[in-house]
Amino acid sequence: MNIYEEIRKDHDKQRDLLNKLVETSGDTKTRNILFKQLKTELVVHSNAEERHFYKPLISNDMMQEKARHGIAEHHEIDELIEQLEETEYDSPAWLKIAKQLRDKVEHHLEDEEHTFFQLSGKVFSEKEKENLANEYRKHMSENL
Repeated sequence: MNIYEEIRKDHDKQRDLLNKLVETSGDTKTRNILFKQLKTELVVHSNAEERHFYKPLISNDMMQEKARHGIAEHHEIDELIEQLEETEYDSPAWLKIAKQLRDKVEHHLEDEEHTFFQLSGKVFSEKEKENLANEYRKHMSENL
């Protein structure tokens, strides 16, 4: 597997969790479980992605701005997660913030899958793509 296939698998998992989360309502066990799963998934994924995808790209002139943009979006996602943590599950604001989070994450995933992957594919060799995938997967399995 290459780095893109590994990341895309996690993106699909995130999309699924986000869609399930915004279908929940009130202070329920389901909302709590889904939110905690999603938060863990997003935090571990962004750390792994920053280390094993963005960091190797930052030194490349063509990719530096894209990598910084991706990392900045991770921070915006973190801020929305913090807002959700500070909001009561049964507050109407909670679902509004959860939908903002879904929109932000979906925008970020689209950027990565349709722009970053194609451009970085010209930067990494096939061997590097495989090595990055192994490092990324190792980080994910050790931290989830």
